[in-house]
Amino acid sequence: MTDRTMPSVRLGETGPETGVQGLGCMGMSFGYGPADAEESRAALERAFDLGVTLYDTADAYGAGDNERFLAPFFKAHRDEVVIATKFALSIPPDDPSRRIIRNDAPYIRQAVEDSLKRLDVDVIDLYYMHRRDVNVPLEETVGVMADLVREGKVKHLGLSEVTAGELRTAHAVHPIAAVQSEWSLFSRDIEAQVVPAARELGVGLVPYSPLGRGFLTGAFTDAAKELTDGDFRRSQPRFTGDNATANAALLEPVRRVAEAHGATLGQIALAWVHQRAAVHGLAVVPIPGTRKAERVTENAGAAHLVLTEEELALLEPIAARVAGDRYADMTFTSAGREQ
Repeated sequence: MTDRTMPSVRLGETGPETGVQGLGCMGMSFGYGPADAEESRAALERAFDLGVTLYDTADAYGAGDNERFLAPFFKAHRDEVVIATKFALSIPPDDPSRRIIRNDAPYIRQAVEDSLKRLDVDVIDLYYMHRRDVNVPLEETVGVMADLVREGKVKHLGLSEVTAGELRTAHAVHPIAAVQSEWSLFSRDIEAQVVPAARELGVGLVPYSPLGRGFLTGAFTDAAKELTDGDFRRSQPRFTGDNATANAALLEPVRRVAEAHGATLGQIALAWVHQRAAVHGLAVVPIPGTRKAERVTENAGAAHLVLTEEELALLEPIAARVAGDRYADMTFTSAGREQ
């Protein structure tokens, strides 16, 4: 069944046009424990049927496995999808569990060639710097990325977890189409500086983890007790122990709003993120991740939900009351460098 009713928006003044909701594909092969390939393929096709056009991956997800997994889907729908991938998290051959941040020119050039090969495409639609290496001048990094555009290997540039100042520096070298950062009812630190800078520069926002890595859906209440050993959420401070208990209590107003709309908690959380576009005056395309077709359908429904001013006011205090940071080490986030 095809129901391509997803509204569309342009990321950045000269960036790609996409559906207002994308799909985060990381969990299909990395990060959230065992995945079923057939189930994930069904989720991809359902997303496409619903008008989802932006598909997000990275070379570090499963050491390239995620890009390889997505390649057949992209090949089948190449002219109708926007492929977003990332570089910067290098995996040492002797320790696949580690990630080393690299923004140097030789690494970037090798990374893009490797991603093009794994994705089996001639050009990447949106190429992100995944994380910032503060030891490499940003002008150099973005200069290499701009060369990739001129060489026809990349169409548009993006940055992930950058500060407002870093965004301005990068945008002065080459137009940036999108900034990807965590943004949800639980994580609003980018609103202080990054969002205003993006609006000023005409850059789109692509919120990752808009469902709080599943916590905002009520899917679990304590990661250490309920999730599998291979699930990286078990190491995130806000999802375990006393923090998890305190944060679970914050979902009560989300439940009240959901009941009023006959919606799920996840749909309300996503609808809130979608309405940031009107609140802040810029393009916002969240990329909730899932491996299930029924969740894709549920999430897509949030793009058509509108919360009232009273409901938004009810949800407003949540983020300030969240216990625990979103990562054990915040130095690699924009918030960690803006403090």
